[in-house]
Amino acid sequence: MLEDVVLPIVAILSVFVFCPLAIAYSVRIYRAPAEPRAPRDSGDVVRRMSELQASMDAMAVEIERISEGQRFVTKLMSERPAGELAAPARTTKSTAAKRGQ
Repeated sequence: MLEDVVLPIVAILSVFVFCPLAIAYSVRIYRAPAEPRAPRDSGDVVRRMSELQASMDAMAVEIERISEGQRFVTKLMSERPAGELAAPARTTKSTAAKRGQ
């Protein structure tokens, strides 16, 4: 009776599990390159890395300029008295004409 159960289980495993695994493995072996890929030209990589470093340095300088400007404006704002912080009154042509008369 055990032989009657084992044979169908082995047949099902063979067809639905082991055959696809064997096919996938054989396809992988077939598609694998015979020789490993040659590495990129190291001169090209060095050139690209130096360009990247130069652009990062330029960005760092610009960010430092922005932060220095922010520190300067903050210093100016903190040194002003509280009354001077308000925006100056805007004058229009009619107001300027009245003052001139």
